[in-house]
Amino acid sequence: MATGIKDKVAILGMGCSRFGERWDANSSQLMAEAFDEALADAGIERKQIEAGWYGSAMDNVNVGNSAIPASTALRLDGIPFSRMENMCATGTEALRGAAYAVASGAVDFAVAIGAEKLKDTGYGGLPSPFKGTFNDMWLPMGSAPAGFAQLAAGYRVKHGVSKEDLKRAIGHVSWKSHQNGVHSPKAHLRKAVSMDAILNAPMIAEPLGLFDCCGVSDGAACAIVTTPEIARALGKKDLVTIKAIQISISSGIESQMNTWDGSHVRNTRNAAARAYAEAGITDPRAQLGLMEVHDCFSITELVTMEDLFVSNDGRAVNDVLDGVYDASGAVPCQIDGGLKCFGHPIGASGLRMAYEVYNQLLGRAGERQLKDPSIGLTHNLGGVPYQGVAAVSILGLG
Repeated sequence: MATGIKDKVAILGMGCSRFGERWDANSSQLMAEAFDEALADAGIERKQIEAGWYGSAMDNVNVGNSAIPASTALRLDGIPFSRMENMCATGTEALRGAAYAVASGAVDFAVAIGAEKLKDTGYGGLPSPFKGTFNDMWLPMGSAPAGFAQLAAGYRVKHGVSKEDLKRAIGHVSWKSHQNGVHSPKAHLRKAVSMDAILNAPMIAEPLGLFDCCGVSDGAACAIVTTPEIARALGKKDLVTIKAIQISISSGIESQMNTWDGSHVRNTRNAAARAYAEAGITDPRAQLGLMEVHDCFSITELVTMEDLFVSNDGRAVNDVLDGVYDASGAVPCQIDGGLKCFGHPIGASGLRMAYEVYNQLLGRAGERQLKDPSIGLTHNLGGVPYQGVAAVSILGLG
């Protein structure tokens, strides 16, 4: 019987590029920036890495949908290297591939790297790799903000939340992330924004204003993984181990049946339930020390608090306004500023989240360091609320 990968894989080292409008670097240079930090942190030689997984959704770099750009950028010669793409969960998917290889005993050292150069596309959001700015007319979302605005409408109707209360709550989500992002040297946006500015910003897709939408950026992040036994033999005393990585992909039920009410994201709930079971977490609100979730839009983060079973259904608005997810709250969320301040270079985001949790667990987070966290969660949501993919990973000490 399968037992999962809990405590079978340790993160030996991690690295992250500076995120932003990186006109100064191409994808290869961003990957090298993240990998060099991870390799130095791991304390091993390049030649010891036996396999790699490269997460990228948009960047083909003239060699098609292959992993050649990553193996070339990292100068990892002759080893198996695979390219992963799973919408906005791409970075976590790369980490899952590397972790599963180590857990299976196939390799002793594996690397997961994710990177994206979205600013080079010239597109204001996530570009379509096929049709430029045009969508099929049958697509109900029209655009990403419109699709997630529908989630806001479904949530508000189901739980009887007023427009004013929901707007204040999602405004607080954005305000909190900008407050945190000030202390993240590698973030794209590092400026605190007032609640007044957030609530009175131009409307993008009601109720989502300008500050309720994450930006577009370039970036890369990297993890090197091995077994806990090898990590300890190398002299690592404080170990961050992977407790769970779970991914859930829609079968189309949400958009093709009438059983989904539009107020939540089924895939997040599916992935979270399996991740908690794998990690042995029975009370996430009490046991999690921090979370990094997929705040592509402020409403997404709010709803995700319920989909991760940290807030009870219909109570996330109250919890957000009560400061539960603030830096000083019971379960800090987006302590580095999240997608709201880093932007969302698709292939890098999941690994960038893991990088923050990893550094927090090891006490390396500088000005934003939390007090003694021992377990953290990352969450990605790709596609749209009514059909897509969700990933949940759980990292912990020991």
